[in-house]
Amino acid sequence: MTLDDPLPSLSGIGPRRAADLAKIGLHTVGDLLSRFPIRYEDRSHFRDIVSLRAGEVACFSGTVVSCGLRLTRRPGFKLFTAVVRDGSGSVRVAWLNQPFMADVIHRGDVVVLFGDVRQAPAGGLQVTNPQHEMVDDEADTIHTGRIVPVYEKTGSLTGRMQRRLVFDALARLPEDLPDVLPSRVAADLGLIGWLPALRDAHFPPTGTDLATLNAFRTPAQLRVIYDEFLAFQLGLLLRRQAADAERKPASVLIDDRIRKAVAARMPFKLTDGQRAALKDIVTDMARPSAMHRLLQGDVGAGKTIVALLSAVVAMENGLQVALMVPTEILAEQHYLTLRRVFGRAAYTVGLLTGSLTAPERKRVIADLATGMIQLVVGTHALVQQKVSFARLGLVIVDEQHRFGVLHRATLREKGWRPDVLVMTATPIPRTLALTTYGDLDVSVIRELPPGRTAVKTAAKPQTRRDEVYAFVRSDLERGRQAYIVYPLVDASEKVDLRAATDAADTLASDVFPEFRVALLHGRMKADEKDRVMRDFAAGQIHVLVSTTVIEVGIDVANATVMVVEHAERFGLSQLHQLRGRVGRGTHQSHCVLLYQAPLGEAGRARLKALVETSDGFVIAERDLELRGPGDFFGTRQAGAPTLRSGDLLRDHEIMERARRVAMSVIADPVDAAALIAHVRQTWGTRFGLASVG
Repeated sequence: MTLDDPLPSLSGIGPRRAADLAKIGLHTVGDLLSRFPIRYEDRSHFRDIVSLRAGEVACFSGTVVSCGLRLTRRPGFKLFTAVVRDGSGSVRVAWLNQPFMADVIHRGDVVVLFGDVRQAPAGGLQVTNPQHEMVDDEADTIHTGRIVPVYEKTGSLTGRMQRRLVFDALARLPEDLPDVLPSRVAADLGLIGWLPALRDAHFPPTGTDLATLNAFRTPAQLRVIYDEFLAFQLGLLLRRQAADAERKPASVLIDDRIRKAVAARMPFKLTDGQRAALKDIVTDMARPSAMHRLLQGDVGAGKTIVALLSAVVAMENGLQVALMVPTEILAEQHYLTLRRVFGRAAYTVGLLTGSLTAPERKRVIADLATGMIQLVVGTHALVQQKVSFARLGLVIVDEQHRFGVLHRATLREKGWRPDVLVMTATPIPRTLALTTYGDLDVSVIRELPPGRTAVKTAAKPQTRRDEVYAFVRSDLERGRQAYIVYPLVDASEKVDLRAATDAADTLASDVFPEFRVALLHGRMKADEKDRVMRDFAAGQIHVLVSTTVIEVGIDVANATVMVVEHAERFGLSQLHQLRGRVGRGTHQSHCVLLYQAPLGEAGRARLKALVETSDGFVIAERDLELRGPGDFFGTRQAGAPTLRSGDLLRDHEIMERARRVAMSVIADPVDAAALIAHVRQTWGTRFGLASVG
């Protein structure tokens, strides 16, 4: 058997199980063997039930002597309990609200259980929601009597089935299994061979330290992680190398005329960070190959003006510019701003969103195709098949993490190998910058423009809402404005949250009757949203009650108070974005996070981090620690690579080292031909990522 053989070549994998494995990206034997267990259990010596103690996590085996499903006082909440006995004693086991367990575990079954041992409410010990595995009569050493790998259940494929499949696959691999890693690289990194690594990573030899195994730091595990990370980084560099080899059909010139055009559009003196970023971008644009640059900056750092000045350079060279943003509100606001900034210049600005009427959409699409529109602002409507450009030379993607990679790639393909500028106000932690953005050059704007003051942040329980409203009133009476943000638009019977629509009525009639209160949410029509935004920006609305549609893009210098209701329900980066809507002028601004007590551990950590720092880069690192890479990006489509053995947080130092090794391989590819060919063949499907665009 080879690593490239399809999984159905293994006994026990039919169409259904093959489909389950394909859903998580496993298609070949090599894919299966590159997927680590989630943990390891020492089943060579099970704990005796009599030795169990409350507060510990234990693995033990026994026979089910009784079991049953019962209702509780809580409507719809069921409890499946069992009594498990070994030669030393018995213990109660409970699965909370998992009624399906009644079809899994029966009286007389022999089970292996792994879970938390707690003091039961009625006395004695109880193991709650343990991991379980059935033990049959087969007297082999795969499932017991050794250190056993435990795999995550996948569809119809249980952990026990996966263990059998992996064991069989390893037994059928040839002893001369090809190793694509160059010997010099393996020697430099002190890595063991590929076949021993696969065997020991799944079925560790007797005597392997269990703590080291579960920290994923044995020599076998490190070899598999290095291979995955090196393949990923090498693929990024090869992709960038290929992109750099392409030539733009039209070069961008930078001369005195263009410098004057850029200077004429500057509304204020740029900060050092803005000037450095603009220089990076313009230098890239003047090169014969397309730019691929990420512009990072904290909320309010002034990324937009840098992007617009870059757009001037492109338009002065006769090229079109597309600015893609995640929401219609933001697109409309950018459109109005650009009309004002470029009103007297010879640039035509267009808007393309899903809410345009059919005649308006037809006109904009026609003007883009003929080149009549030099700069278009739009949502994902820009990537529709009917939209084409005459000379698209610069693509700017704002708040990129809200777009899928296919959205970005499709827009890029509509141009003449256009320059690509990706912007984000959610700073990307270094670990993720090495992965999702590893093929991009990075510019960072760290300082805020002059006159900006740090926003003071406080977290308060909802029982102090009246006190918070009194504080809001004091700012309103000084002529300032305020935001009050809610998680939902309409009331929900399933989620106990105050809805923005209900709150707007209460605030207008009972709390701030002498001030004008308005509501803004994503379900409003475009003209309604536009009217509310214009009135708030003009100071005609004093309190804006909103959902998270204001998270990005709303810029009102006179707004000095941000109140976030049910702050514990928001992510850390999202709270930081909301806070960034205030503090955009010279007045001292405040952000109050109202939470519903009691707070969970994660909610408390999020609010504590936000109160303690206003540095978006620090917050991004903390957010990554709290949520993990997948949740940080939201979905795999948004750009996070799928990793089978490595973990971006746990193994970040390995990723950095793999990056350096990949760069050395690209610089000196001698004896790396097999590795490069392997990466070229498998990279796109292996990591589930498309081109940047």
